[in-house]
Amino acid sequence: MPLFAFGSVPAAAQTPEPARIDNPVAVFSGLDKITGRLTEFDVFIDETVQFGALQVTPKVCKTSAEGQAARTDAFVEVDEITLDREIRRIFSGWMFAASPGLNAVEHPVYDVWLKSCKTESAVPAPAE
Repeated sequence: MPLFAFGSVPAAAQTPEPARIDNPVAVFSGLDKITGRLTEFDVFIDETVQFGALQVTPKVCKTSAEGQAARTDAFVEVDEITLDREIRRIFSGWMFAASPGLNAVEHPVYDVWLKSCKTESAVPAPAE
């Protein structure tokens, strides 16, 4: 009768996760549904940019290493400034550039989604 061991996987069967590259800049697209205006904007990691009544703060933006299947994702926090001037978190989670509709921020007036990550920006870097 065969004997099965549970709880351990042989080292040869484990596949290491491919290397991911941390990028200092996340690139977003934003749609103002009232005017129909589409805006692309760069945001440095841990900095906040305001798009309409939304404040967008990327915490990490990762891309695949060269030679790997293209994959770009970012952990993002989005807050809304209400009419009472209160700040309310409306999104906190991962966005995936390959699937913008999967985790895009959907707001009655604004939509925001991740487009890409990059290493530099024409926007000046925040003061340290």
